[in-house]
Amino acid sequence: MSNPFVQIVEPLDPKQPLKKFFNLSKLEDVRYDHLPFSIRILLEAAIRNCDEFLVKKGDVENILNWKVMQHKNVEVPFKPARVILQDFTGVPAVVDFAAMRDAVKKLGGDPEKINPICPADLVIDHSIQVDFNRQPDSLQKNQDLEFERNKERFEFLKWGSQAFKNLRIIPPGSGIIHQVNLEYLARVVMDQDGYYYPDSVVGTDSHTTMIDGLGVLGWGVGGIEAEAVMLGQPISMVLPQVVGYKLVGNPQPLVTSTDIVLTITKHLRQVGVVGKFVEFFGPGVAQLSIADRATIANMCPEYGATAAYFPVDDISIGYLIQTGRDKEKVMCTKRYLEAVGMLRDFKNSSQDPDFTQVVELELHTVVPCCSGPKRPQDKVAVSDMRKDFETCLGAKQGFKGFQIAPARHNNIVKFNFEGHDFELVHGSVVIAAITSCTNTSNPSVMLGAGLLAKKAVEAGLTVKPYIKTSLSPGSGVVTYYLRESGVMCYLSQLGFDVVGYGCMTCIGNSGPLPESVVEAITQGDLVAVGVLSGNRNFEGRVHPNTRANYLASPPLVIAYAIAGTVRIDFEKEPLGINASGKKIFLKDIWPTRNEIQAVERQFVIPGMFKEVYEKIETVNKAWNALDAPSDKLYLWNPKSTYIKSPPFFDGLTLALQTPKTIEDAYVLLSFGDSVTTDHISPAGNIARNSPAARYLTSRGLTPREFNSYGSRRGNDAVMARGTFANIRLVNKFIDKQGPQTIHFPSGEILDVFDAAERYKQAGHPLIVLAGKEYGAGSSRDWAAKGPFLLGVKAVLAESYERIHRSNLVGMGVIPLQYLPGEDAGTLGLTGRERYTIIIPETLKPQMNVQIKLNTGKTFHAIMRFDTDVELTYFHNGGILNYMIRKMAS
Repeated sequence: MSNPFVQIVEPLDPKQPLKKFFNLSKLEDVRYDHLPFSIRILLEAAIRNCDEFLVKKGDVENILNWKVMQHKNVEVPFKPARVILQDFTGVPAVVDFAAMRDAVKKLGGDPEKINPICPADLVIDHSIQVDFNRQPDSLQKNQDLEFERNKERFEFLKWGSQAFKNLRIIPPGSGIIHQVNLEYLARVVMDQDGYYYPDSVVGTDSHTTMIDGLGVLGWGVGGIEAEAVMLGQPISMVLPQVVGYKLVGNPQPLVTSTDIVLTITKHLRQVGVVGKFVEFFGPGVAQLSIADRATIANMCPEYGATAAYFPVDDISIGYLIQTGRDKEKVMCTKRYLEAVGMLRDFKNSSQDPDFTQVVELELHTVVPCCSGPKRPQDKVAVSDMRKDFETCLGAKQGFKGFQIAPARHNNIVKFNFEGHDFELVHGSVVIAAITSCTNTSNPSVMLGAGLLAKKAVEAGLTVKPYIKTSLSPGSGVVTYYLRESGVMCYLSQLGFDVVGYGCMTCIGNSGPLPESVVEAITQGDLVAVGVLSGNRNFEGRVHPNTRANYLASPPLVIAYAIAGTVRIDFEKEPLGINASGKKIFLKDIWPTRNEIQAVERQFVIPGMFKEVYEKIETVNKAWNALDAPSDKLYLWNPKSTYIKSPPFFDGLTLALQTPKTIEDAYVLLSFGDSVTTDHISPAGNIARNSPAARYLTSRGLTPREFNSYGSRRGNDAVMARGTFANIRLVNKFIDKQGPQTIHFPSGEILDVFDAAERYKQAGHPLIVLAGKEYGAGSSRDWAAKGPFLLGVKAVLAESYERIHRSNLVGMGVIPLQYLPGEDAGTLGLTGRERYTIIIPETLKPQMNVQIKLNTGKTFHAIMRFDTDVELTYFHNGGILNYMIRKMAS
């Protein structure tokens, strides 16, 4: 069907009549000029894709009427311009695509219909870990080990890049997905199929929002939802409210972008922005570089919003030129944005659109800070770190407490490392990592770290040798400018050698600590510390032996590494004493903003970006040498412990099955608040006494060959056993932390997987009880797939993280939510009851359903299928089943 808005199509340049665009100014609708810039992008996509089937004229009107409709819980479709994946989430996506081809063929359809329609890039950045550090060849050794461990996965991904159209693979060793997106993949304005339109992206990583800092609207979605987008389906979303975040003033000279984002994270958590867009405006935005804006946008998942958008301005245009983009294309980008009213001048308040609400931050009020010890929103001023940590030591077990008896607060454990004697105490730093997309894309904080290292070395300061220090840049450009500016050698002298290009410590790939350090921590039951320039510090994520983890700017990571402890007040206590006996304070070596900017202007130049990215797809020789099959259907290897055909589509028929009432379900686990996807489906190391370890051992593998859960997401047998396998899991049924639960029919305490298997064999359905923010943290489809395979039919929680709820829907697991003012406590639920969830024949979005207990009690909960499209997925048993039926019919 023809597009009803075809009359507003015109050439951008009359000299190029075949290059057209939808000129939104021709709508001649005064409402357009008042829309938030982020909503204008949703509007343009709806107009361009309007076919009166997937996208209807009424959807366009709803978006245009945003000021009214934002409060109506109205559903709108959105077709993003592209999809981006990383390998932890990308491997299971390609596995699903391969399995879907098999399923379509079995149902009599054409398997090659399962093929990305929307362009997709997959960046391999999550597989490398810090096995080697403080060695000149650490980088090469880690990369060699990465290929040794992951050869099979990489061969599979290479097969996928050849078997599927529109799927580009960025090989390992290239950088972190979001920095590669920022510096290379992002277009800002697309030029495709004869049309110009705004670049937009959804990604299978929650920090996809980082690209919002460049003016490309993007956010994280579940891997399952991303697969549907790749197959041409629009995202069905509730038209979001938009919180205007006004920045005014200038930051203080000693403040970094990391300090700003940690401050904003705490502030917006307090405001409450879950499910909303945040759009930044005000004169303070003009004081921030694109790298600073990207840092702020990156941590959007930590403050809970869907997107954190900075509209395109002249600084954005300048960044495109600085990073080596084609100048003619950049000028065309600017012309397009001016034509459609999407180029912003932050100093011109007359351009300010309408917002749902406005909150404000005076940038000069921001002080140097960290966040921790267990959550990114728990900001701590650097001046308060010592006091705060010591308070946490004795506080009740929780987000800000470790419940260490006061008599043990000053325990000292002596140990020997490489022939020298050292001491560890509560608060000792054992991991110091400059890592993560949040900071390593930002030249100001990276050069700041380098200059601080230079001054520290010149002052005679060192880092204790047992501290696991590492530097994992977000791209080769970072290494380039650190080396050219002359600071790399100083970073190396303090132990911050380049160990790899990838997420590494931030995702939990921190590698092993020295055995003597682990023994000392264990012997003294010490609260040891990791300090990282990352975005996530949930318990059990960074390393099993660091119970406290603090997010900090790269310069502060080095400072705490030198100090060797977080129990220090930098204003009153020296970092260290040099060989001459002189006390060196942090203020003595902290570089000024002017120093950093002078070095940045001289050394961060377009030529670097061009040189690095021109060869990004071919530079990795090990990748080039991989031999991948060329078949269109994947030949599954039954001996593989990495890649396995999943059971999701076993027994699938073209006919729909009517959803049935869930009868007499047992509660598998009962949780409190803030259970993260790391708790549900950990990405890090596989414990030797776990069900997953027992499975891998039975397949002939040794512990050295286990690799991580993240690397084995292509094998459902490992991932089902790894579900709820986090060693820091707090299950209300058990009086200690650990991945165990009670099997109620027998009364036995079992590993979660083993208990679920017992229930499954007896034919008992399962549910999970939870508190607020269930599924917070990383976008992780296995946090929904895993419970599904364990037999979990529903989750009953007080609230959900947005992406995780979407993933549950995508797998056909029912997300139930307590009615306002109710929770397990107010309803008197212990979790030891059996639950019957009444599923009516006719379902509506967000309807209330009745839940009956075997005790005779009855109550209601909200069924969190938020849109009609989500109900369609549920009727099909999940989004992938829906797509298979659609492609096979």
